[in-house]
Amino acid sequence: MPQYFCASVALVFFLIFNFSILISCALIMGFGLWILLDNQSFIAVLQDSSKALKVGSYILIGVGSFSMLMGFVGCLGAIYEVRCLLGLYFTCLLLILIAQVAAAVLIYFQRNLLRTETSNIVTKLLENYNGQNKTAEQAWDYIQRNMRCCGWTGPEDWMRNPVIVNSSQMLYPCSCRNTSVPGDNGTNSGFCEAQSDNWPNYDTGCMISVESWLFTNYGVILGICLGVAVIELLGMILSMGLCKSVHQEDYTKVPKY
Repeated sequence: MPQYFCASVALVFFLIFNFSILISCALIMGFGLWILLDNQSFIAVLQDSSKALKVGSYILIGVGSFSMLMGFVGCLGAIYEVRCLLGLYFTCLLLILIAQVAAAVLIYFQRNLLRTETSNIVTKLLENYNGQNKTAEQAWDYIQRNMRCCGWTGPEDWMRNPVIVNSSQMLYPCSCRNTSVPGDNGTNSGFCEAQSDNWPNYDTGCMISVESWLFTNYGVILGICLGVAVIELLGMILSMGLCKSVHQEDYTKVPKY
C-alpha cells in the first residue's frame, strides 16, 4: 500500500512537471519562430546576413517541438506504465539537457564574437543601403526612428554609403532625422535632402541601445532554457522512479486503436 501511494504521488508530480515542460518548450519554439519570422525589429537586420541566426532559430524550433513530443511520450509511458517509453523519455531528456547546457556555454563564451559579427553586419548594411525598401533596410529605418539614433557608432557611419558620398546634394537617411527639429517628422524611408550643411539628425549611434535589446532577449531565452533544464532534470528523476516501480513491461496496457 505505501509503495502504491508513493508511485501515485510520483505519477502526479511527474505529470505536473511534464505539463510545465510542454509549456516551456512551446515558449522556446515560439522564440524560434519569432526570430525566423520577425521583420520589424533588429532581428530582421541580421536575418539576411547571419546564417548562424537562422540555424539558431531552427534549432530552437526543433528542440522545442521535439521536447514537446517527448513530453507526450513520457505521459503515455507514465499513465500506461510502459517502461520502454519511460526509458526513451529519460534518454531523450538527458540528450536535450546536455545540448541545452552546451548551447548556453557556447553562447556565453562566444558573446564577443557575436558582438563583432553584429557590428560587421550593420556596417555592411549601412554601406549598401540604397532606400529600396528591402526588409533589412526597413527594419533598420524602424530602429533608428524608434530608438532615436543614427548609424551604428554614430552618424559618421553613413559617410561610407556611396549614395551619400557621390551625390551632388546634401543627402542623409530620412530615418535619422531628429523629430525635435522643425520640419519633416522623419517617418519616411530612404534618403532626404538637408536644407543646410548640417544634417538634422540624432547624434548618438544605435549600438548601445541595440546591444542592450539583443542581450536582454538572449537573456530571456537563456533564462527560459535554464528553467526548462531544471524541470527536465526533475522530470528525469521522477521518470526513473516510475520506471523502477513498474516491475515488468505490460504492453497490453498500451491503448489499441
